[in-house]
Amino acid sequence: MSFDEKVQVLLSKHEELLSRKNFPIAENNGVFTRYKYPILTAEHAPIFWRYDLDEQTNPYLMERIGINATFNSGAIKWNGKYLLVVRVEGNDRKSFFAIAESPNGIDNFRFWDYPITMPDDVIPATNIYDMRLTAHEDGWIYGIFCAERHDDSAPADDLSSATATAGIARTKDLKTWYRLPDLKSKSQQRNVVLHPEFVDGKYAFYTRPQDGFIDAGSGGGIGWALVDDITHAEIKEETIIDQRYYHTIKEVKNGEGPHPIKTDKGWLHLAHGVRACAAGLRYVLYMYMTSLDDPTQPIATPGGMLMGPVGEERVGDVSNVLFTNGWIADDDGKVFIYYASSDTRMHVATSTIDRLVDYCLNTPSDGLTTTSSVEAIKKLIDKNLKVVK
Repeated sequence: MSFDEKVQVLLSKHEELLSRKNFPIAENNGVFTRYKYPILTAEHAPIFWRYDLDEQTNPYLMERIGINATFNSGAIKWNGKYLLVVRVEGNDRKSFFAIAESPNGIDNFRFWDYPITMPDDVIPATNIYDMRLTAHEDGWIYGIFCAERHDDSAPADDLSSATATAGIARTKDLKTWYRLPDLKSKSQQRNVVLHPEFVDGKYAFYTRPQDGFIDAGSGGGIGWALVDDITHAEIKEETIIDQRYYHTIKEVKNGEGPHPIKTDKGWLHLAHGVRACAAGLRYVLYMYMTSLDDPTQPIATPGGMLMGPVGEERVGDVSNVLFTNGWIADDDGKVFIYYASSDTRMHVATSTIDRLVDYCLNTPSDGLTTTSSVEAIKKLIDKNLKVVK
């Protein structure tokens, strides 16, 4: 087979993957619908990102730049298209942002030709990832993401210790990004989300204070902070609005996913919770709602997880993990939940505003004990037996 023929085979197989139709899985719990195929994998990365297509410089048609994973994507509806700002991780372990676009939100995702060129802060980060997108009422689209750097206070032979801050950038067209100084905070911050509206004339952030790069430590859960000037953002006061609890899905740590969706009943929140188990840490997704009048006040806290990893979702670079930092609510009420599995690939699940509000308002809260869990089940049994008998 000639070089040109090999290139055509590569391109043909890639196009087959990109154009593959996705199908809803029939079995569902009434809250959301999963889909058969992941929407983005490492193999979705453009051929011309990975291969030198010049026979003179790559006669064996070797992959020159490997892509390891596509995950943890921010999301936004833009000019009628469904756009994901994807965390793409190369074989070199460095992550970068790239935009993938779909006409319908469930398949045919294609990366834009070039990754995002993200300007550095004053102190360049070694790695950046997990962008949350917010179209703010000030007219800018903001991307808030984790900026990771080596912890230079660690011993010289410690090459694993790191620090995390929240990087801030903004754009008007998703192509040219303007970097603002990193968020200043007394603690490390890896999961920070910008609220889409001003609150008391200030920018509002959902935070996750933690003592170290990995461990939340004394960090109590999902926080809330107001900032006067986003161009020099600094957290001076922080209030925990969604706490961690012992022996729950969020006992180790929790973090806001994408920014909340405004409904006529309250703000819908999607988050991740982490607990320890024999296999390590288990990440799942959960929801809660806060008041329209005061976004710091929970009005519904359904117990347990909304989604956990199933099937192939459980296997990957970091197994037993679901993570989300992007969703899109269409004008007709349909909601696209974009989630990553095991730090490896992206998926979509669909629901509606009405279903998610119903789920939040009518799912019992976690009573924090076995006894309370049994009582909630007995209450439902009593109600159902009156109906079926």
